[in-house]
Amino acid sequence: MTPRPHGPDLPGERSDPTAPLPPPELTEAECRRCGTYIAGLDGRYACGVCGWVNDHSEGHRRLPRADEDPDRPARARRRPKQPPGRGPEPGPQPGPEPGPGH
Repeated sequence: MTPRPHGPDLPGERSDPTAPLPPPELTEAECRRCGTYIAGLDGRYACGVCGWVNDHSEGHRRLPRADEDPDRPARARRRPKQPPGRGPEPGPQPGPEPGPGH
């Protein structure tokens, strides 16, 4: 297998990060483990029969960066990272407030 070039000199590299991403190309192949006919996007495959997945570097073009994802939440709206193994702190649960005379 020939290694694919990596870096900013790839053909078709976009210099404008605000330009829309090109649509992915639907590709088809046989699973390397079980031979099932599978489809993927841009040469990246996952077999639903045996669970085989090819390496992301085998794709036909580079993966988009996080800042190029149109569905990524705005930076100010992201939740803070929680330490591993700790959930949110328990606190008083809001409930119905008793009305006058109750």
